[in-house]
Amino acid sequence: MNKDEVEQTKLRLLQLRRAVLQEVAAAEDASRQLGQDGVPDIGDMSSTTYERDVLYNLSEVQRQKVRDIDAALERLGLGEYGVCARCGDEIAPQRMAVRPFSRFCVDCKTDIEKFGE
Repeated sequence: MNKDEVEQTKLRLLQLRRAVLQEVAAAEDASRQLGQDGVPDIGDMSSTTYERDVLYNLSEVQRQKVRDIDAALERLGLGEYGVCARCGDEIAPQRMAVRPFSRFCVDCKTDIEKFGE
């Protein structure tokens, strides 16, 4: 990658990171507001608990995405961005365009999902 490509990639990753953090904050805010609209009955309490669990899990997935983005930024700084962490081959540019924080090429990711690492 040339210097301009590195800078563009860094900006894209930082924008993606900012957007995910905003989603996490919104989910946490929604979770805090659940059940605060009066005296709930047992059905409301059950529904509220389920919705909080869904929002918590959603934000945990998003938190992992932030960690993945941070790791991609680190790899970018080390000159290892776009290189598969398992086989060392270049990750297809199309994959990096769709998922700019990918650590693995498609073949390695498929193997990991099938057989574990």
